[in-house]
Amino acid sequence: MIKKLVLVFIAAFSVSAYAQEGTASPYSFYGIGSLKFKGTVENRSMGGLSIYTDSIHVNLRNPASYAGKNLEMLNGESRPVKFTVGGSYSSLNLKSDSGSANANATTFDYLAISIPMGKFGFGFGLLPYTSVGYKLESQDSDNNNRVSKRFRGEGGLNKTFIGFGYQLSNSLSLGFDAQYNFGNIQNSTVAFGYDDDGIMTQLQTRENNRSDLSGLNINLGLSYKAMLNENLEFVSGLTYTPKSSLVSNNERSISTIIVSSTGSESVYRTIDADLAASGLDESDLILPSKFSIGAGIGKPRKWFVGVESEFQQTSQFSNELYTSSAVTYENSSRLSLGGFYIPQYNSFTSYFKRAVYRAGLHYENTGLNIENESIKEFGMSFGIGIPVGSFFSNANLGLELGQRGTTNSNLIQENFINFQISLSLNDRWFQKHKFQ
Repeated sequence: MIKKLVLVFIAAFSVSAYAQEGTASPYSFYGIGSLKFKGTVENRSMGGLSIYTDSIHVNLRNPASYAGKNLEMLNGESRPVKFTVGGSYSSLNLKSDSGSANANATTFDYLAISIPMGKFGFGFGLLPYTSVGYKLESQDSDNNNRVSKRFRGEGGLNKTFIGFGYQLSNSLSLGFDAQYNFGNIQNSTVAFGYDDDGIMTQLQTRENNRSDLSGLNINLGLSYKAMLNENLEFVSGLTYTPKSSLVSNNERSISTIIVSSTGSESVYRTIDADLAASGLDESDLILPSKFSIGAGIGKPRKWFVGVESEFQQTSQFSNELYTSSAVTYENSSRLSLGGFYIPQYNSFTSYFKRAVYRAGLHYENTGLNIENESIKEFGMSFGIGIPVGSFFSNANLGLELGQRGTTNSNLIQENFINFQISLSLNDRWFQKHKFQ
């Protein structure tokens, strides 16, 4: 038991220590960053499906998964305690009408534990929810394409949560998560000046912004599983996250800087802006409500296929501190299709017959609209769950290929490859001792 806990925390620390910014996407410039959390590696390998629940994997998107049936192999007395930790590496090819570039990011994705308590179950954990990480420059096409502005940003929003689930019947479970959101976003904009000969002046102006974010929200979930016959199982689930708000404590300063020939910036003088005078020192950001529903069929411990739809009222989002006439928010949606296949879950002769093979597709309207262009995403994913150790523990590997954005209206198209890895470790804490 102690060895497994140590392994989980060493893995989490190692991934975090190696991590760069959680994203390299230029679209993290907008709002509170790019959505980082899209489920566990198991979810993402099936196109983002979160409706399937079982006794050996943690499902962080539906809190009803904390409850469930006890295992027959444990004489129906309990379910295993489940630990999970995950990380990912993303490689991006950024393409526009004027050229292309490559970027990458490595990050810790989640750390969580789920503990059974009879018909109840609870879980808690930590995960990055959104991420900001961009370095952009705009050029003045009327003046030999010289750089006119430079934009940089980093940070993001994190979540720590505790959730509870309850098994109402053999088929129906429900649950809820209470989530605390926290983090900060830092960005800067340099406006370059030139003399009459087109030579960059010695001193430039940089605007610095920082927003410290915090707030609470909840997530509700329902899971239903029933046998249609002795071989076929019907699985469905839904989640609902009500609208909530974040408090943003804001700071702004204006710096005079010197830009070297290599592009590095050194501060000459800084003046703090008085945001309180304009009522922007503290602002409220809306986290839009979200609803998902899905269903699927399969043969237990053999195969499963399902579909899930997610809808979010992203048009409710607003940020008083950062506004642009070129950017609007519209309601977002996501469609996921995927499943898994296990050749022979109890094979003693073939290691790979016990592996779980996953695949899926997803299509998403992100809710971001720039220059009247809706930013959309499409991806396909593949994965494998490999048995490790004992008691159904496993390592999960995932690969996701996709495209986000467009080159229309001078925007950027991202072609991405995401590699994901997680450990899903199981152990038994609570068991009845029998004496004869």
